[in-house]
Amino acid sequence: MANQLALVTGASSGIGLALARELAERGYDLVICSAGDRLDAVEHELSGGAVQVLEVKADLATRKGVDELWTKVAAMGRPVDIACLNAGVGVGGLFAETDLDAELNMIELNCVSTVHLAKHVVKQMAARNAGKILFTASVAGEMVAPREAVYAATKAFVLSFAHSVRYELRETAVTVTALQPGPVDTDFFHRAGMDDTEVGQTGKKDSEPEDVAKQGIDALLEGKEHVYAASMKLKMQGMMFNLVPGDVKGAMHEKQAKPLNEK
Repeated sequence: MANQLALVTGASSGIGLALARELAERGYDLVICSAGDRLDAVEHELSGGAVQVLEVKADLATRKGVDELWTKVAAMGRPVDIACLNAGVGVGGLFAETDLDAELNMIELNCVSTVHLAKHVVKQMAARNAGKILFTASVAGEMVAPREAVYAATKAFVLSFAHSVRYELRETAVTVTALQPGPVDTDFFHRAGMDDTEVGQTGKKDSEPEDVAKQGIDALLEGKEHVYAASMKLKMQGMMFNLVPGDVKGAMHEKQAKPLNEK
């Protein structure tokens, strides 16, 4: 029997790379997408053996990049059985001081490209009445998040979008799952300019990307609505979020996100 096909965006590092590895281990052929040269090493690592890997370098923060990716996927002539819409970045700092262009680029990648690519994926899967979609949201999407105000808002968007599309597809065989990690041991906080924060310090993360990916794919294959991944601490926090007042959540987040040398 031929392998099924999985699409993973943001696959060059972090959770995306872990998702691609997890799916390859489970026997899925892959389309992996990211911008930059790090994707070459991932394609080399995952290719060969029992799975085929198509590498697509594209800047998904642009509509041209999303179109380039989907054109190559469509050209394969194969249905996408699993789509992990994971590409995303963060920007840390006080909103009054952060760079507007960086935040608008983040919105384009985290929100606009997610909707754009999901439009293609959902149409194809709905027409086949088959398929599974994993959206990488974040626990930050349910929090008051000072010093990551725009990032958290983008993840709230992704979370709401995932829940709503899932409901629309409830009478089909297409499932949608929201993956909600907390702080994960990746280069996310370095790229977000948060090395000097509590959450950005080595050893301060709640989870490893491999654990997040495994729990995310398990939840996806089980058709679950969402999963808090991966630590037990985060799972317990997730269950309490709606019970905690906004000012308390804001204080908790600011403690982790402000520079360590700032009182």
